[in-house]
Amino acid sequence: MDLGLSGLASGFDWRSFIDQLIEVERAPQKALRNEQTRIQQRNNAYRSLETELKVLQNRLGDLLKPDLYTSRKTSVADTNVLTAEAASSAAPGTYTIEIIQRATAARWQGTADVGAALSPSGDVSSLTLASAPFATAVTAGTFTVNGKQVSIETTDTLQAVFDKIAAATGGQVTASYDAATDRITLSSGSEIVLGSASDTSNFLQVARLYNNGTGTVTSAGSLGALQINTTLSNANFATAVTDGGSGAGEFRINGVSITYNASTDTLAAVLDRINQSAAGVYATYDALSDRIVLTNRSTGDLGIALEDVTGNFLAAAGLTTGTLQRGQNLQFKVNGGDTLVSTSNTITEASSGIAGLTLTALTEGTTTVTVEQDTDKVKRTIQSFLEAYNKVQSMLDDYTSSTTDSKGVVSAGVLAGESDANEIASRLRALAYQQVSGLSSVADHLADLGITTSGEDNKLTLRDESALDELLRTNLAAVQQLFTGEGVGLAVRLHDYVEQLVGEDGTLIQKQANLARQSSDIDEQIAEMERLLEQNRQRMIEQFTAMEQAQARINQQLQYLLQAFGQRA
Repeated sequence: MDLGLSGLASGFDWRSFIDQLIEVERAPQKALRNEQTRIQQRNNAYRSLETELKVLQNRLGDLLKPDLYTSRKTSVADTNVLTAEAASSAAPGTYTIEIIQRATAARWQGTADVGAALSPSGDVSSLTLASAPFATAVTAGTFTVNGKQVSIETTDTLQAVFDKIAAATGGQVTASYDAATDRITLSSGSEIVLGSASDTSNFLQVARLYNNGTGTVTSAGSLGALQINTTLSNANFATAVTDGGSGAGEFRINGVSITYNASTDTLAAVLDRINQSAAGVYATYDALSDRIVLTNRSTGDLGIALEDVTGNFLAAAGLTTGTLQRGQNLQFKVNGGDTLVSTSNTITEASSGIAGLTLTALTEGTTTVTVEQDTDKVKRTIQSFLEAYNKVQSMLDDYTSSTTDSKGVVSAGVLAGESDANEIASRLRALAYQQVSGLSSVADHLADLGITTSGEDNKLTLRDESALDELLRTNLAAVQQLFTGEGVGLAVRLHDYVEQLVGEDGTLIQKQANLARQSSDIDEQIAEMERLLEQNRQRMIEQFTAMEQAQARINQQLQYLLQAFGQRA
């Protein structure tokens, strides 16, 4: 018999009785938990308040920046001609700017037709379309000659295509390839008409065959081209590319070294290597002209220096024999003065002589640029300060006030009765709205800026924007002193006070730390109380178990006696 089971011998459910006793004894723990919840709610409220105070501190920091009050704004009469930016060092005024000529970048054009011909001879009976070094790959499909469709596959040889043209036109149109000129010629005794809207192959375009109203149509240019995705040694250069025989080819552009391996690097890889380097140029391949072009990244009349070091890449690419298309310098005038020059389309103090003013030329033309004090920026910064300040005061009001519902039940704010919270609200109001001593009466109080309080709460409101606008326009220095005056400025005092609250080891930070410690202490107290309760529970279980055992023995003895007396009777 398991005498640990509640009431097995006694008939008394003592385990439920113990649970009820223990639950009653947990009442102090529940009270502590409720207190801990209130502490945590207060701590969370102070943490939220800390966040908003730091936002306010940042807005105050913006008001304290000296360059806020020297900031400039620009307006351009014709924004199609140029754009303008002004630093705080720019003098207010109006400037007439004439853009005579925009700057352009210099280009180095390599020799055209650096690729080898499609075929070394006029016999193209073994040259398939797929392997032919056209500038653009030929696609399978149909094209039209004199109203007759010619169907081709990329596995066809060029000669097979010629034969199909002749067959489709009944021999009226014949085709041939001239290796010396690297061109295809179509011939007929009458006018040749090429193409239709239903063509699906690009052969005529790739072969550069276009209608001319005669019976002879010849490719508009050489057809052989470089194959940029094939290794340099197989890229169809007219002059074979060499790398010195060791795979360590090298050339320099503007003194910057570019290396290559003719057996493993493709032309695309080399061009990309140039573009990614510090050579200061863009390298591209013009497939129609079959030439490589280098364009300066910087505008202006600047040259491009080229040198083969090991191997002959630049020579084979037609770059050493190319031509320089010189770039143009920017030419402009300020207020009708002498013509000024810049290699860039960005006009700075160095090229214009106007301190703090940066212009970007967009097109030729004349326009005016006006530089003014950026009072709008100051106004926006003041308004941002007011928003942050009011958010802090609104939060404090919510946390410290009490509300009554329709049934008359009063609910106190989470920080109601907290002297620290009330002190912060009143202190912020006093610092923000009191008169600043030692300043001109023109602006020694927020009211001079049209900013007032309602008298009902601690918030600040910009009630008269015109007053602020007028003061910013006529006496910006006075506004600056109101906020930034050394030791007395409104923003200075507020910033210092907020720093005392939320700075390192600030009073609000310490307050949160203390509340966190109180919450932690309650956890420890509850843990100790629970340990003692468990000890008490175990002791009662042992006592009741002993009672069950005693009751069981009594029951056994009683049963024995009943049986004994029953037998005698």
